[in-house]
This record gives sequence, structure tokens and C-alpha cells, in this order.
Amino acid sequence: VSLVLVAAGSSVLAAGTVQVAYVQPEKFADIGYASRDREDTLQELTKHFELLASRHLEDGQKLNVEVLDVDLAGTVQPLTRAGQDLRVFRDSADWPRIQLRYMLETAGKPARSGEHKLSDMNYMRYMGGPGSRPPLQAEKRMLDEWFTAQFGPAAK
Repeated sequence: VSLVLVAAGSSVLAAGTVQVAYVQPEKFADIGYASRDREDTLQELTKHFELLASRHLEDGQKLNVEVLDVDLAGTVQPLTRAGQDLRVFRDSADWPRIQLRYMLETAGKPARSGEHKLSDMNYMRYMGGPGSRPPLQAEKRMLDEWFTAQFGPAAK
């Protein structure tokens, strides 16, 4: 089992902390195809987990997240003329999916844990127009909803 630990940390404003590990990311369904794209995707997801932990977790709580699979929204279409790939978003089976396992600790003791398969078949409803989409917009929105469902509304 290969395990890639991308980050452990918290924001300066964080009440709680998060540690994110990516389990066998080389087997993920879709995190980009070029090695730089894959690294950027994992870093962007980790930053978002850190942001959400700083907003949702209480003082002294620690969240351990193992990301088991990622399938980004859309499909990559190679552009041979431009020398780079283009991610195309459609209302089809290309919706975002993330499978994760988590354990929340409070005062150093396990409080709760679980494994979840997140997906958003309606992600296109929330996408801005081309050129106005922040990186991983659909995936971040899906994680926002999961954090609120698991840990309550953002406190900050």
C-alpha cells in the first residue's frame, strides 16, 4: 500500500486541525494526467481541507482524512495543436466523485469516524462560465457540503 502524505497542518485562524493523506493516488480514477496536474490537484484539495477544518472544527479537534479515490468533474480532451489538455464539462456521467475515510479526534480521543463516497450529479448547475471557474470548483463545493453535513455549519 503506497501512501502519499501531502500536508498536515492548520491555518493560523484554525481552531481544529486536519491531516490529509492520499492513499495510492497513482490509482485514482482522474486527478489529471500530467504529473504537474496531479500534484496541483492534490495540493489544491489539501488547501481546501485545511480551509474547511479552520472554519468547521472546534478548538482541540483533529481530523484525519484518507482520500481513497478522486474522479474530477469533466473529461480531459487532448489538444495536440496547443500542446496541453483541455477539461470539458458536460451534463453526463462526468460528475465529480471523491471517496474518503475520516476520523475525528477530540481531546486526543476518537470521537467518530466513517467512510463516504461523495458525488454531485448536478454540479453543472453551479458552474460559472468558461474562464470564470476557479480550480476544482465542483469538487470544493462537494467538500463544503460534506463538511457542513458532518461537522455543522462554519463557525467562522
